[in-house]
Amino acid sequence: MGQLLESKGRVDVNFEVGGKPFGAHKLILAARSPVFEAQLFGSLSDKGTGSIVVDEIEPCVFRALLHFIYTDALPNDANQEDCEMSSTAMMQHLLVAADRYAIDKLKSICEEKLSGSITGETVATTLALAEQHNCPQLRALCLNYAANPKKLVEIALTDGFAHLLLSCPEVIKELRKKLEIINH
Repeated sequence: MGQLLESKGRVDVNFEVGGKPFGAHKLILAARSPVFEAQLFGSLSDKGTGSIVVDEIEPCVFRALLHFIYTDALPNDANQEDCEMSSTAMMQHLLVAADRYAIDKLKSICEEKLSGSITGETVATTLALAEQHNCPQLRALCLNYAANPKKLVEIALTDGFAHLLLSCPEVIKELRKKLEIINH
C-alpha cells in the first residue's frame, strides 16, 4: 500500500499541511483511524472538494503519519530529507499526531522510541508530552530520570523544563516528592 501513497494515483482526499499538499485515500485513512473515519465519513464530514487544512502538525510529521497509515512502519530517514527535526523531536511530534488521530500502534511505537532516547535535554519535553497524551510508562521513566539530583540542574536549564513548569504543575509536585524521598 506504500506504493499507492507514493504514486498518488486515484486520491480522493487532499490535505494542506503547512502550505504543502498531500493526497490520500479516504477508505485507507478511515480504516486506520477512527478520527479520520469521523472526519471523512461522519455527519460532520466536509462534503466539499477542497483541501482539508491540518493545523498544528509539521508537513514532515504528517508525511510520516501517512507513511505509517499506509505501510504500518515508520519511514526511514532518507524519506524525511526535508525534515530538519532531530529523530527525538520527530518522535515527540509523531506521538502527538498519533494521539490526535487515535492511531494506537503508532503511539506505542513512538513511546517505545522515546523511552530509549531520554536525555537531560529532552526529558522535560517528553515528560510533558507523556502527561498530556496519557503515556503512563513513558511518564514514569521520565520522572525517574528527572528525579536524579545530579541530572536535575542540567534538566532545569532547558526550555522544556520551563514548559513543564507552566503546563504540568502536578508533575512538578510529583517530581519534588520523589526528590524529597531520595534526599532523606
